[in-house]
Amino acid sequence: MKEPKDTNSRGRMWNLYKMGGLTPAIASMFGSSNAQQMAFIRSMSREQRKESALEMQLSEMEAVVFDLETTGFYPYNGDEIISIGGVIIRGGSFEEAEPFYQLVNPKRKIPRHITELTGITNDMAEHAPDLMQVLHDFMDFIGKRVLIAHGSGHDKQFLNSALWRTSKVNLTHRMIDTMMIAKWLEPKAIHYGLDEVLDRYGVEVTERHHALHDSIMTAKLYFQFLRQILDRQVTTLGELYAYLSRH
Repeated sequence: MKEPKDTNSRGRMWNLYKMGGLTPAIASMFGSSNAQQMAFIRSMSREQRKESALEMQLSEMEAVVFDLETTGFYPYNGDEIISIGGVIIRGGSFEEAEPFYQLVNPKRKIPRHITELTGITNDMAEHAPDLMQVLHDFMDFIGKRVLIAHGSGHDKQFLNSALWRTSKVNLTHRMIDTMMIAKWLEPKAIHYGLDEVLDRYGVEVTERHHALHDSIMTAKLYFQFLRQILDRQVTTLGELYAYLSRH
């Protein structure tokens, strides 16, 4: 009896890639540019898993404060990233480095209410780079730094979905959520959304629902939090995690 023909050669090549890294098979399957971007993202994930950031001094810690804009709230149900913004900080100040901001082509229509919220139109997104390219550039921008975001669950979920779909890896970077810090420092407050916390701490609002502007405002908020954190004799990332885990 003849063996059935293998009709899933692409699947076999993908399994080879997952087992052994970049091969001529995967390069021919996805194109050399995408294959190189996948390999870079996977290598970044492996290197990050080797790092132990818990002993980092918060006063000197390098981090990327970032934000995403998306077509909705459900990355596993068809919603996509449409922009990524980020800034590099060290301790309580901005580093002298170019910030990161890039639109992403979601390969789907952007809902009207999202365009009204973010200002990102279908025409703008259509001419933007695809997800793989922007993820590659953003992971390169992050390096091995800690990530900071406000309400980070949304952003982490979208990044994990994007990284898994494009490169079969998960986000391995340490992350700090400024919303969780606000809940720890202000346990009696009622609202912890970015707008409310920015208002309470007197951080000037420039442009909301713009990934780069939101990143800059979140960084300024974190700087104010950091002074209070250090005043409480919490000096390392591990100590901060310990306190946040109780709230």
